Amino acid sequence: MKTFHCGRCQHHVFFENVKCESCAALLGFVPDLSEVCAFEPAGTTDVPLWRALNPSANGALFRQCNNYALENVCNWMIPADSPDVLCPACSLTQTIPNLTQPNNRVYWYKLETAKRRLLFALSALGLNTDSRRTNPETGLQFEFLEDGDMGAKVLTGHDDGLITMNIAEADDALRERMRADMHEPYRTLLGHFRHEIGHYYFDRLVANTSWEEPFREMFGDERADYAQSLQAHYDNGPPADWEQSYVSAYATTHPWEDWAETWAHYLHIVDTVDTAAACGFKLDPKSDNEPSLTEIEPVENASFDKLMKQWFPLMYALNSLNRSLGLADAYPFTLSPKVVAKLRFVHKVIASAGAQQQAKADVQQESPQEIKQDQPAAAAG
Repeated sequence: MKTFHCGRCQHHVFFENVKCESCAALLGFVPDLSEVCAFEPAGTTDVPLWRALNPSANGALFRQCNNYALENVCNWMIPADSPDVLCPACSLTQTIPNLTQPNNRVYWYKLETAKRRLLFALSALGLNTDSRRTNPETGLQFEFLEDGDMGAKVLTGHDDGLITMNIAEADDALRERMRADMHEPYRTLLGHFRHEIGHYYFDRLVANTSWEEPFREMFGDERADYAQSLQAHYDNGPPADWEQSYVSAYATTHPWEDWAETWAHYLHIVDTVDTAAACGFKLDPKSDNEPSLTEIEPVENASFDKLMKQWFPLMYALNSLNRSLGLADAYPFTLSPKVVAKLRFVHKVIASAGAQQQAKADVQQESPQEIKQDQPAAAAG
């Protein structure tokens, strides 16, 4: 995650902020600019208009997403001339919680906040997140549901582009109790989103592609019966030596879960390293036997080897800082050589997909005249 500044006073602001704490300017995220911008009122047509103050926006006019203006669960902006009433993030949500129930609006806000952070990271990696409304065959959609009054349980999961989240995961106390009951070292709302989107991208990027056989060599054969594998995991638990080959105990369940867990950890690593790079984070200890990190680069500029070389000292520092505050480790996982190899595989798949998407975008940006001029040269060659 990059760092952001108020376009009016240059005060530091966060991705989720709606108001600058220094100058009180309205803040909003502009997806096309990948910037949190400051805004000033610019009159009213059917709805209030806002003029962006950040130099990169060139004074463009915007409207607030309806879920920003009316529901206070979003902070994204929409171009003033757009026919849309919801921003690209909110348009992906098919079902929201029942707002007549106490606390559900708070849970909805937390879910949307985590989802927007996920979408920002995916966009930075060059990954497409079309809505089912614009792409019914392979688009993405979310639904946020709660357990029923008659004991019906909502299972968080992914099914052919539809990601279902049980809103109980947005209850911090309940989620921590579930983490303890399931003997998990780590359980966060953002982690759930990163895991479930991993299933979605397995279908988009690996299944029925040239990556399928290399995947099976690395993670195992995903054609194994999932229900049986899941039941065996809950009956018997993970293998005693699971840490030698898997990033988490749950990853041992089935190759699909191994992929999703590894994918989620890759996003953990990428986002944390990007944030450290944006903040100019460095480790320059006086002792030669302490982990050092004197140069850190954003992920788009770094190879996988460089990414991991940055991650290990950063992880040590993060965990040490947390322990100094009396908190649990920020990253309570051990990355064995086999796990690192799986992370490298995820890195390759994402890099390939991002390159292909960028190539398509470059072609679409060419004017018909440019394409026409290119054709004779190609034919002559």
